Amino acid sequence: MKITTKTALVTGANKGIGKAIAIKLLEQGIRVIGTSTNKYGVQTINKYLKKNGFGFILDLKDTNSITEKIKEIYKHKYSIDILVNNAGVKLDKLLVHMNNTEWEDIIKINLTSIFYTSKAVIRSMIKKKEGRIITINSIIGYTGNKGQINYSTAKSGLIGFHKSLALEVASKGITVNMVAPGLIQTDFIKNLNIFQYKKYLSNIPMKRLGKAEEIADAVIFLSSKKASYITGQTLHINGGMYM
Repeated sequence: MKITTKTALVTGANKGIGKAIAIKLLEQGIRVIGTSTNKYGVQTINKYLKKNGFGFILDLKDTNSITEKIKEIYKHKYSIDILVNNAGVKLDKLLVHMNNTEWEDIIKINLTSIFYTSKAVIRSMIKKKEGRIITINSIIGYTGNKGQINYSTAKSGLIGFHKSLALEVASKGITVNMVAPGLIQTDFIKNLNIFQYKKYLSNIPMKRLGKAEEIADAVIFLSSKKASYITGQTLHINGGMYM
């Protein structure tokens, strides 16, 4: 079977930034395979993808299953040309109150899973001498934040991972980049109270929150031929909150 349509794998594609990315990719004529942690998320993905891809359950905490799940995609003759590591979670606590599980789960999902997803697709990309790996990082990976030691550690670790991987595959026609959002209108900030919201907003020079579509636009650019000479970089999208 000859594959002519490019395919993107987007983790966490059932809502927020991941869903915005998947929809933008569809608009570019790219087939999308989206993941969610449950069947309801998969139903959401399948509903908006229609016949231009499909959703499936992927538990990023179960690192052993990631490789097997991606092998199944290849067995169905799909080529993963673009990997978008979007899925992420946070569990905020001060270090003195954080237990081992709250540390380990956040590291697994936000950092370790990217090792497994990237490794699972990289050989195919090397063989084709073409590919895009794009990961959604966070402003917190660069600034740190009180109560987010687990999250900021995972996101900071992604910096070294992507720079090193970019060096390893640069000569193979594969680019490896990240997008680091600031404060974006998603479920990630739904628990902020009015005082926290105003405090964060006061630190944004543009005086507004970002939109999921603005992050998606950056991913579309990095996945395009126009970004073929960009690798090992982080595109910061935060309204001037971090420069």
